[in-house]
Amino acid sequence: MTTPVPTSSSPSAPAEANRAGRSAGKKTPRRSRIGWLCVTFLATMTAAIAARYFTLDPKLFLAQQRAVYVANLVPLLFHVGGGLLALALGPWQFVPRIRARHPAVHRVIGRIYLLSALAAGIGGLLLVPKGLYWPVAPLGFAGLAIVLLHASGMAFATIRRRAIIEHQIWMIRSYSLIFAAVTFRLWLAVFSSTALPFDRAYMSGAWLSWPINLLVAQWLIIRIRSRRRAYRSVPESGS
Repeated sequence: MTTPVPTSSSPSAPAEANRAGRSAGKKTPRRSRIGWLCVTFLATMTAAIAARYFTLDPKLFLAQQRAVYVANLVPLLFHVGGGLLALALGPWQFVPRIRARHPAVHRVIGRIYLLSALAAGIGGLLLVPKGLYWPVAPLGFAGLAIVLLHASGMAFATIRRRAIIEHQIWMIRSYSLIFAAVTFRLWLAVFSSTALPFDRAYMSGAWLSWPINLLVAQWLIIRIRSRRRAYRSVPESGS
């Protein structure tokens, strides 16, 4: 994972905030808007489908894990509840207009998101010992939960010290891991429709769905950093 911009060489917190505000005033490229809409749609649909677990109807649980889920409702609902909240709220953290014009709303969404990510990660770890296709798939999901907790913790730590750019970078990483809920289901839908047996699709998805998301997140982070460098160089070239 790429090391974030060192705090010692970063601009002061007010300068970062001002730069973020000016960047927010710029028109968002059409391709970025379309990407955001696709992510938000998939995240919202997945969260709505996952909400069925709160009916507590065992018939709606994953068939292979029905008995396990009924016996472990508390960590299950902790994991599902935190995951679906973080999944649905996450995209709204990345809307520049909300950050610039409604910072209080942005902060509230961020706090709820980070608490939800914490619940999702802890609940997921509690379910690992009873996971399906042990030990391959559960250990993959354990890795996801640990990295999610780390990225979300770093997002919290960086905003506490007013390192806004670093905070945004860690929030991208955190949400990419939350979005693994979508990627994993797409993975199962695609590979289960082929000749690949369900157990192999499930185990491979547990290990590959979230690293793919992290790679996409890192690509976005590199693009954001290059744009910021170009933005900072504009005043210098005109002076």
